[in-house]
Amino acid sequence: MDNPRTGPRSGQIAVIFVSQRTGEDAADYGAAADAMAELAATQPGYAGVDSVRDAQGLGITISYWTDDASAIAWRDHPEHARIRDLGRARWYDWYTLEVTRVERGYRWSRA
Repeated sequence: MDNPRTGPRSGQIAVIFVSQRTGEDAADYGAAADAMAELAATQPGYAGVDSVRDAQGLGITISYWTDDASAIAWRDHPEHARIRDLGRARWYDWYTLEVTRVERGYRWSRA
């Protein structure tokens, strides 16, 4: 089905990032997160992102890519790698990352 913001997801690659923030250095984290969102949106194959974080710092971010090569290119982007290293050093207690292909999806919205 179509995502109301970005179109169909079937066949796309979904990179699911679940993380627990340390709570340290919130201003720098926010600036880095904003910069990564802007940079990701300029990458070939980028198809969108959904992200939430609760008050205790647990977050889920799903980025969508048109194909696996695009997702891998984002993983390997030098600026993304630099920020990932900062995240490991400062901003995250832990994270998990899963990569999957979207087989089908559904949408509902209130009229």
